[in-house]
Amino acid sequence: MKPIVTLLYLSLFLHILTLFVAGQSPPYTPVDNITLACGNSGQPSSNDNREWSGDIDSKFTPIGNASESINAPPSSTASQVPYTKARLSRSKFTYTIPLSPGQKFIRLHFNPDTYSPDFQRSNSLFSVTAASFTLLKDFNASVTADASGGSLLVREFCVNIETGQRLEITFTPSKDAYAFINGIEIISMPTGLYYTSSANFIETIARSYPIENNTALEMVYRINVGGAPISPYADTGMYRTWEAADYIYLDDTSKEFSVLPQNNTIELNFVAVPEYSAPEEVCKTGRSMGMNKTINKSYNLTWVFPLDPKFYYLVRLHFCEFESDITKYGDRSFQIYMANQTAEELADVIGWSGANGNPVYRDYVVGMFMSPVGSQKKVNLFLELAALQRDSYTTYNDAILNGLEIFKLSDSNGNLAGPNPDSPPLAQQIPKSSTTSKSHASLLPIIVGVLSAVLLLLSVL
Repeated sequence: MKPIVTLLYLSLFLHILTLFVAGQSPPYTPVDNITLACGNSGQPSSNDNREWSGDIDSKFTPIGNASESINAPPSSTASQVPYTKARLSRSKFTYTIPLSPGQKFIRLHFNPDTYSPDFQRSNSLFSVTAASFTLLKDFNASVTADASGGSLLVREFCVNIETGQRLEITFTPSKDAYAFINGIEIISMPTGLYYTSSANFIETIARSYPIENNTALEMVYRINVGGAPISPYADTGMYRTWEAADYIYLDDTSKEFSVLPQNNTIELNFVAVPEYSAPEEVCKTGRSMGMNKTINKSYNLTWVFPLDPKFYYLVRLHFCEFESDITKYGDRSFQIYMANQTAEELADVIGWSGANGNPVYRDYVVGMFMSPVGSQKKVNLFLELAALQRDSYTTYNDAILNGLEIFKLSDSNGNLAGPNPDSPPLAQQIPKSSTTSKSHASLLPIIVGVLSAVLLLLSVL
């Protein structure tokens, strides 16, 4: 994880430096920008200089029976706000937050750790509701963190707040367990950013799937395809995190043959979509099939994304043609398949965006109602880009993707909750602090030996 973290901080530094030098502000300024550090008092600052408001003796103090504020243990890997403290309780507690009307991000931050003998790491099991929606049900934060290979969790949701509404977020422990939370973000988003009437419903020809205000969404994947990770501060004003992990979702053939074009010269022109839709960095990198027509016709550029079954999903694909040879309609046309169904018979980024250098996105809704295989809890969404087989339809038999976002849509009962993942094998559950110190200790003699050899070589030269 260290190289990824390093890239995140490098991306953050470069973005801050760019804004400082150019005197720019993000394309979007949220009306509501609430950062709540649960279990804290005052206004602690995080590493990215965002100010968080504590919930102790403030207007955000939760209502409930005897919730506690506890510091994360000294052995915790979390060293920044809001993960250094937590609010925990074996009884239900509720945050009531006044908000302006409109569509909002809700981000829940978790540091699953053992906070005291009474709050063991493995015994956190709880549900979370917001407004009329069930966001999480019998949620086990420690198992979820272990399964993802990380120590911290952020779960992001989208809800609409009606006029004059106060948002209530309730944490309810399961039987003989406790609930906890480290941080809550509530950030306004532009109207219609993800709530839309024009998403293509790929299960029925020429039919759209409206995502209306009575729907809640959960962000499952947000990826800068072919590029570096993008930190929340380097987003367009909504503090979204963009992963750089599309490689791990590629099938083996795509890993072998796909290439990573980059835009180092062409200036972006946001005329097809608003500038806040995605950071410019998403539009300046991508993944394509390559320039060999014969190879391109022999495989599909394929990603595989595990998802919870029995839900509909919004899939947003971000595109931008920036290669100098791709300037007009038909230069690069391709096909898009999703869940083994045709999403686009003839996709053409120039046709959608109007010109080279113009970012654009396309929305699709797909149902994942197949049954998992065997003991698996997830089902796989296959996203495939295919080169056209007939040369007369395109100049370059190739395909490109710059970014993607996948959101789960709430069901008819307002539920977004899926099952907890399976626990990883015991060999993978060694505490990170002990493995880190052990690995450092074992590496020390190697490092000393290498340095000695280098110094000896230099002295000989």
